[in-house]
Amino acid sequence: MKELLHELKTLNRLILRLVNHLSPEIDKSLLDRYMAFRAFSYNHALILKPVSEPDPVRIHELKGIEHLLEQLKDNTEQFLRGLPHNNVLLYGPRGVGKSSAVKCMLNEYQQEGLRLIEVDKDALMHLPEIKELIRGRTERYILFCDDLSFDLDDSSYRQLKATLEGSIEARPQNLVVYATSNRRHLMPECVEEDLQELHPSETMEEKVSLSDRFGLRLGFTVFNQDTYLSIVRNYVKLRGLQIEEDALERAAIEWSISHGSFSGRTARQFVDHIEGRMKLKDHD
Repeated sequence: MKELLHELKTLNRLILRLVNHLSPEIDKSLLDRYMAFRAFSYNHALILKPVSEPDPVRIHELKGIEHLLEQLKDNTEQFLRGLPHNNVLLYGPRGVGKSSAVKCMLNEYQQEGLRLIEVDKDALMHLPEIKELIRGRTERYILFCDDLSFDLDDSSYRQLKATLEGSIEARPQNLVVYATSNRRHLMPECVEEDLQELHPSETMEEKVSLSDRFGLRLGFTVFNQDTYLSIVRNYVKLRGLQIEEDALERAAIEWSISHGSFSGRTARQFVDHIEGRMKLKDHD
């Protein structure tokens, strides 16, 4: 039985080597023609897919997080100018603008050479390849890890730690990491106490050491009703919708109650709903 297991493991290694050998090379000319990319893993190979229509969100659309956007803008401008800057962790509840804040940096600064590569979690093992792909290029790349979190038995975070800081190889000067997460420390705060947490102090150190590698940590909080309504009014104004103020406020509050949230995402969905209904009536 042991000999059979050994043979199977050897065969598996050979198959993986063959798959990697047969994997198509990335067309580097894509980096000249596109502003945004998605990196993911397929058959243990890195796939870099260009995004022809990036999310068009702009800074002026995002309300309630202005002080956080200013810090992110400053850091991004420092990065673009080759000045000291930090990797950034944006953490907090869902729907409050973390991902949109990163995406709008691309739309704000793409004319200054900013590019964005969104890296799926399963592609973290390919970070060394991504780094070599962009090393030495004139563009400046945000490596975007969206909705990032790790379980304690997940080892993929180690490649991210090495990219952030701690590897013998320096990170490319034209690369910065921006990550969003619902967790401040990216790893779970607790596990099954009796069985899995054999070395709690080591586990906590591992959690903190990962988030510590992000020099700038921006904490997003839950919006209150006033902020939610200001976001609704801003979307309505930007879209040029003519709605009576009191009626808009009542409908927006009813929508938030039915959705159980005062988030910016809820506000945008509400305005999408009323805009669609208004234009449908006009169409009829």
